[in-house]
Amino acid sequence: MIDTSWSSPVYQQMVLIVLSIIFVSGIGVYFLRMRNYYFTASWASIKSWLVAAPLLFLVMGLPSPFPMLVLVVLAIIGAKVFFQIMGMFHRSYFVLISYAGIMALGVCAYFNRVDIYNVMPMVVLACCCLVPMIRNSYKRMIQYISVTLLGFIFLGWSFMHLSLILHFENGIYQLTYLIVLTEFCDNTNLALGRYIGSYKLFPRLNPRRTLGGLIVSILLTLFLAGAMRFLLPDDSQKYWLTAGLIASLGGFVGDLVMSAIRRDAGVRIVGPFILGRGDFLHRMDRLIFVAPIYYYLMLAIPDISL
Repeated sequence: MIDTSWSSPVYQQMVLIVLSIIFVSGIGVYFLRMRNYYFTASWASIKSWLVAAPLLFLVMGLPSPFPMLVLVVLAIIGAKVFFQIMGMFHRSYFVLISYAGIMALGVCAYFNRVDIYNVMPMVVLACCCLVPMIRNSYKRMIQYISVTLLGFIFLGWSFMHLSLILHFENGIYQLTYLIVLTEFCDNTNLALGRYIGSYKLFPRLNPRRTLGGLIVSILLTLFLAGAMRFLLPDDSQKYWLTAGLIASLGGFVGDLVMSAIRRDAGVRIVGPFILGRGDFLHRMDRLIFVAPIYYYLMLAIPDISL
């Protein structure tokens, strides 16, 4: 019999709690959805998560290596959208190098070879530097190489730290826990930003994010992190507080960084809306900083005393 997480009481409890939170919050936002854009966007995202969350739990409950394979596929799709935004998707050499690098990251993560994993950005850079010689061309090669490396680090190296988290104790629970906290914080920030505080932190990057909305969304995310701390290997305060702060602040920074890239490129959305609002990359951008920060802090936190 294949061992899966579905039969675990802890996994079942997590699924019940998360789906209940989505359902209850959805009821509240449903009655406010016509008031303004913020609640409309939040309702669209919650409504789609009622479909996406069960699929997420279904996939994450599969035996290894299926969850890791799914992460590789998501990273490649995210990289594809990134290259489309940057107007580089027709540069097949660089795109294929990035895809190959992401697949190599998946192999490194599967065997938990963090040493090779952390060398992969240099390997990708070296491969990109060979392209001008292969094509016998120098035009705009600095730009192409720089953008390729940036996309690989964000959508490959950074995002794929989620697959390294799978090697932690109860790794699949920690991974799901982190994704849920990050998405929850973003939705509450978006829904409450207009009503709580008028000071806009970065109006030229994302005018919908306010200081008051950020503070309240962090507090609510910390509450959820504490309520679901049974998913962590240690339910002491330093673990769930760290996880909640990383999901809140790291996700916020990731969203702003990708907003800056989109605005500079002059492209807001590529392809169809995914999960209620934005394209596929909108659903990934908050994890590009959350994943590596969480991974390395959780390695260091046993030595931190509170």
